[in-house]
Amino acid sequence: PRARAEIEAEVKALRRRRADREPKKVSSNGSTFKNPTGDFAGRLIEAAGCKGWHEGAAVCSPVHANWLVNTGGATAAELTRLIDRVRAEVTRVHGIVLDLEVKILGEDA
Repeated sequence: PRARAEIEAEVKALRRRRADREPKKVSSNGSTFKNPTGDFAGRLIEAAGCKGWHEGAAVCSPVHANWLVNTGGATAAELTRLIDRVRAEVTRVHGIVLDLEVKILGEDA
């Protein structure tokens, strides 16, 4: 069996690695799209050139492409338009339709 200190060090390193890959100090729901079988939504979005795209204050994060962030005052309509654009581009480039991880709520969505 592995020593407790070794396991704790590995967990700490994994948490640090994960934190380095996630946008900080911005409003976000986390991952927007589910990972398709055998691939990662963030990789597909980035490879399709969507990283940094925006609709108003809604932005496809330059840190992690599968995180759509609110840079201040984004509306549900802006987020929905960005989701639709990203999904359409990934489908056009890769032939894969991304399913939402988040649930859209609200009248203007």
